[in-house]
Amino acid sequence: MYLLGLGLVLLLMKVLGWGPMAGLDWWWVGAPFVLAVAWWAWADSSGYTKRKVMEREDKKRDARRERTKEALGSINRNRR
Repeated sequence: MYLLGLGLVLLLMKVLGWGPMAGLDWWWVGAPFVLAVAWWAWADSSGYTKRKVMEREDKKRDARRERTKEALGSINRNRR
């Protein structure tokens, strides 16, 4: 996502003719977009994206379980 943001900033600078990007070639502007596509292709093919989604879901599930336990009063409850 950072590469996409960088590419958009560089594209805006190139189009507006602002800063040092005005005089550089277009491939400098397009490079972050190409790198972003390469990153997304690698992340999807390696399972990185799916693994991160599963980690987020696990954290949500664990937090939900803790809230439920607290609501039921079963945490730190003394048994008789």
